[in-house]
Amino acid sequence: MNPAHWERFRDWAILLSLLGVSIVTMLAKNEPMVRGLRAEALELTARVEGLFAWAGGFIRALDENDRLRVENIRLSSEVARSREARIENERLLRLLGLRDSLDLPVRTVRILSKDAQHRRLLIDAGSEDGLAPGMAVIDSRGILGKVSLVGAHHAEVMTYLHTNFRVPARIQPLEVDGVVRWDGKDPDRLVMDFVVKTEPVHAGLPVVTSGYSDTFMPGYPIGVVDSVALRPGRNELLVSVAPHARLRDAVYAFVVLHRPDPARILTGD
Repeated sequence: MNPAHWERFRDWAILLSLLGVSIVTMLAKNEPMVRGLRAEALELTARVEGLFAWAGGFIRALDENDRLRVENIRLSSEVARSREARIENERLLRLLGLRDSLDLPVRTVRILSKDAQHRRLLIDAGSEDGLAPGMAVIDSRGILGKVSLVGAHHAEVMTYLHTNFRVPARIQPLEVDGVVRWDGKDPDRLVMDFVVKTEPVHAGLPVVTSGYSDTFMPGYPIGVVDSVALRPGRNELLVSVAPHARLRDAVYAFVVLHRPDPARILTGD
């Protein structure tokens, strides 16, 4: 080493050497101090390891949370599919039971689409399947409407929520006749006209199709009397009917393969 450089760093080298010897001597001669320093070092190391362990546990918890979220979505999807399959199975069983109970031939159809107001339905059968305009469309709960337009493999259905739809009806067990229609207001309520105010009609009575319709078989469910009021200035009751078959959740239906006699069709029936 250059003597000039040695002269410059000599004092520092001697100081560091003496400090090293002092520390070694102190640690060798003062065992309690060594143990204290080791204890402090152990405490510090434990804290650092604890922080790292907490951070690792937090990251693992986040990963586990993500895994459980994905698993929960998968299980929820499976439950939803299972519930939908059960509902679908119940619908089909009801339709099978209805088909076996009907005296007239029917065609099972699936509802492909509905307009926003549920006034018209599109079904997956047409003239090639024996359908014709005017045929009744029903499901296991009650009437839905009638075939209004027919193509080769598809058909359009005018539902009971169309203001031109009419169906002759009867209130049981009173044998009170009238005509059921929709007044364009509440989609969950129909109106039954031509019921005289002397009839003892009250809420809860069933309303079915009457024998005056050549479109719908007599006695098939329409709904139930929801409320009764007097029409001001008229000799009739204002009868509100809650329909049994809700169009918003209709998926399958039957078309009754009976061609109505045009001479017996009521306007809209």
